[in-house]
Amino acid sequence: MATSTTHATSSDGLRVRIQKFGTAMSNMIMPNIPALIAWGFLTALFIPDGWLPNADLATIVGPAIHYLLPIIIAATGGRMIYGDRGAVVGAFAVIGAIAGSDLLIANTNADALTDWLAAGKPQAEFTELGQIHMFLGAMILGPLSAWVMKQLDSLWDGKVKSGFEMLVNQFSAGITGLAMAIFGFFAVARLVNEITNIASNIVETLVDNNLLPLTSVFIEPAKVFFLNNAINHGALTPLGLQEAAENGKSVLFLLEANPGPGLGILLAFTFFGKGLAKASAPGAAIIHFFGGIHEIYFPYVLMKPKLLLAVIAGGATGVAVNVAFDTGLRAPASPGSIIAVFAQTAKGSYFGVALSVAASAAVTFAIASLLLKTDRSEDDGDLAAATAQMEATKGKKSSVSSMLTGAASGPINSIVFACDAGMGSSAMGASVLRKKIRAAGFADVSVVNKAISNLNDDIDLVVTHQDLTARAQQRTPSAAHVSVENFMNSPRYDEIVELVEQRNGAGGAASATAAEPATTESLASADSLLPEGSLVLDAPSESRDEAITRAGALLVASGAADQAYADAMHTREGSVSTYMGNLLAIPHGTNDAKSGVSRTAITFVRYAEPVDWKGKEVRFVIGIASAGNEHLKLLAKIAEIFVDADQVARLQAAGTEAEVRAILGALQPA
Repeated sequence: MATSTTHATSSDGLRVRIQKFGTAMSNMIMPNIPALIAWGFLTALFIPDGWLPNADLATIVGPAIHYLLPIIIAATGGRMIYGDRGAVVGAFAVIGAIAGSDLLIANTNADALTDWLAAGKPQAEFTELGQIHMFLGAMILGPLSAWVMKQLDSLWDGKVKSGFEMLVNQFSAGITGLAMAIFGFFAVARLVNEITNIASNIVETLVDNNLLPLTSVFIEPAKVFFLNNAINHGALTPLGLQEAAENGKSVLFLLEANPGPGLGILLAFTFFGKGLAKASAPGAAIIHFFGGIHEIYFPYVLMKPKLLLAVIAGGATGVAVNVAFDTGLRAPASPGSIIAVFAQTAKGSYFGVALSVAASAAVTFAIASLLLKTDRSEDDGDLAAATAQMEATKGKKSSVSSMLTGAASGPINSIVFACDAGMGSSAMGASVLRKKIRAAGFADVSVVNKAISNLNDDIDLVVTHQDLTARAQQRTPSAAHVSVENFMNSPRYDEIVELVEQRNGAGGAASATAAEPATTESLASADSLLPEGSLVLDAPSESRDEAITRAGALLVASGAADQAYADAMHTREGSVSTYMGNLLAIPHGTNDAKSGVSRTAITFVRYAEPVDWKGKEVRFVIGIASAGNEHLKLLAKIAEIFVDADQVARLQAAGTEAEVRAILGALQPA
């Protein structure tokens, strides 16, 4: 029997080495992003052309970028290699590089300094004009000094006499820090100055010749595959900070951080995608654009690699606009949220930056939409597989991308429609979705409703109102999650059915009826569930809160619930809307307030004038108090009424309580 052995290719080995190097560089910058942001705000506010010029406070700007930021970056790099001991040695060593760089620049500009002093200007201001800030030096000396310290400690480990350990440890670290500072003064300072000058000249040449947009050909694919943070924080941030210190802003901060291309991709999937990719794209767009987590759109591109053309074109468009309008940020925008971008935008650059984001999103959306619409391949793409591929190339688990697909990518056997209390919204939503799942021939797929507090992480797919999705994801991180806004006729239900078909294969024969969840309790009669006095026709015009109060008062008057439960109906509405769609709202109490329910009952109120339910039109309000599961089948039947436009019209036209009860009674549980 033949066997085969798989060997890593040289390209894979090179990718891994580049990935590790880039990750190490970005890991020195990312923990210190808050300090960079603070420096950005400091310059935006207090320098002479800032929003609130203040000569005294502006004196903090120079020392912060020239000394503080390189020192804490070097300390972070040293800590990565050898803990606190490495951090101290690395932090001290970079001082040598800073001083060495300043001396080199002063010697180079000696004649210019003479003229500057002759003009009566202070030497400190001249020195600041030519300074090269040691971010790259910190990223070299921090980990290098820590590594040297670690190797030296290993030489005498276990050989120091008892009682002399502290003496040896303290002096060895001090001497090593001094030696590395001298090395930084004579060697690293000269190396970094040369690298910085070369890089600055390259950027200047690209800008002068309108070639900077071409960097998107490298940056956009590289960030999608595995080097987003390495490119942004490992390379562009140090160069951008140098430029920002000299010019007050830098376009380099926007080369990778522009959220426009990612937004364009996700909008294209929102309108022209299929299955789970289409269902998850709107939520991903919000996380990407406002949360600044760019990696959430990478799996969508990996799923359809030809979409790289769209992000390259969009990225290049954004860069071109920024160059044309001479825009820039004062400091890194991290995370790459539109909020962070605008917070760091330099004075006078807001229009250009906004236009660059809009233009890059529009170009990416146009090209991606065309590619998706003209895609004739039978393979719709596997978002879960694409997410796994991204995690493999990045070398780490992506918790944000897992929010889109869940850890599982196999068949969907269990679907839970979850809400806060598990009484009304989820019951009716589950009923509508269950009917669609059964109609597609998947009689073995369980569709039930639960309170979020009762969720366990053994579910394949969870459906929630968009305001509750984050809570549900905390309870069920391994599940796929779909957010809905309209419970009665959400387009997401058809997409869920499509996803089940993709995951489970073709369904069987469609069921004639939708199987309902079993209850262990006997059903109460329709009269006891909707007793006399609990049905109101043509209620006067009132607000949403007044409508909820009316529904609660009817439940209290019927003896089904106490006033605490009625008050909790307002609390429930405050957390997430109970608007169901098709003119219906079903206010009910919170899960914690169920102790105030003495028996299961519902109320029915019809309004001649629509109630404004947080921007939605409501004419029917059904209040719910549930002591158990007795109400679930009746709610399922009510859901069947309200997804049928003819039945809703009959309820609107009914002139008496008897007619309304007849419509509801025709569907009451046996």
